[in-house]
Amino acid sequence: MDTREVVDRYYELANAGQWDAWCDLFAADTRMDEQLAGHVEGRETLREMVKSFPRTYASFANRPRHVVISDTHAAVVSHISGLTRQGASVEAEVCNYFEVAGGQITYMANFHDTVPFAPVLHPAS
Repeated sequence: MDTREVVDRYYELANAGQWDAWCDLFAADTRMDEQLAGHVEGRETLREMVKSFPRTYASFANRPRHVVISDTHAAVVSHISGLTRQGASVEAEVCNYFEVAGGQITYMANFHDTVPFAPVLHPAS
């Protein structure tokens, strides 16, 4: 897959909740700087992190609004809409940066305000 195909597939799989297949888009030695989780190294570490998503979110969508591709780099401005299992809404504007090589994501960073994710980080009892 080229960079555009990888990025398109990233959002397709996330929006379908297919987290194992989503993780497969990342290189085994991928690196990620994630606004909430911090620095993450390795696809299997990422796979462990996203195992909680189905327990956390009743619904989750990350919809691209603007995509810029330049060879092996991409930047995507998107909007996340989620609903936690406790019924709290999560709405956030996000920017994701990708580096792709060999049809896999080798580096990713995301940038967003953390306040909209308070229901996920500190769920009501």
